[in-house]
Amino acid sequence: MVKVSGGLKVSIFLMGSLILFGLAFPAPFKSLFARPEFHLYAKFFHILSVTLVFANAVIGTFWETRGLLSQRAEVIQYTYQTVTWMDSVFTAPLILVAVCSGILMATNLGGVWSIGWLSCAFVIFLGSGILWIGLDIPTQYRVNKLFAALKNPSNELPNQITRLLWFRLGVNLFSLVPLMVIFALMIFKPEIEPIQSLFKFK
Repeated sequence: MVKVSGGLKVSIFLMGSLILFGLAFPAPFKSLFARPEFHLYAKFFHILSVTLVFANAVIGTFWETRGLLSQRAEVIQYTYQTVTWMDSVFTAPLILVAVCSGILMATNLGGVWSIGWLSCAFVIFLGSGILWIGLDIPTQYRVNKLFAALKNPSNELPNQITRLLWFRLGVNLFSLVPLMVIFALMIFKPEIEPIQSLFKFK
């Protein structure tokens, strides 16, 4: 069984609950988030949280790369533990803020699924989240288990750990692509058909 930290569990649970609530009860959800007076505040927190999430992802990726290239066991372990700690206590809560503030703004503009670029960005965001949960979290669990099994810390890590860390780094690098696409959609707001029109959602 994959073990996940408490803070990350709470953030994932709240995000999932929010999405399911919106899909199951669209009318109460819309009334809850349709608060025009909060639009500017939501915009501020949305831009701030999205920027910090993206910045943390980029910096964390560079930091992990530097750690792995050093080939020093203590540096690699410290870097890995710091980055995963940041994911749990910093990135995950910020993603939750970004989701809530984004949905609040979208509701006041007619809803996530009524705006083409926004519905595409939301689907890309969900897809990247599923990828992260499905690949990165199990990898973290396996790496943590292998680190815990090391009885005699040395200047060299077993190949199994370094392979997993390089794999995790590849997942993180790949996950930056959808974030950049979402940023482009937010800025350029292209005139495209909403997702619901493609699948005949009502």
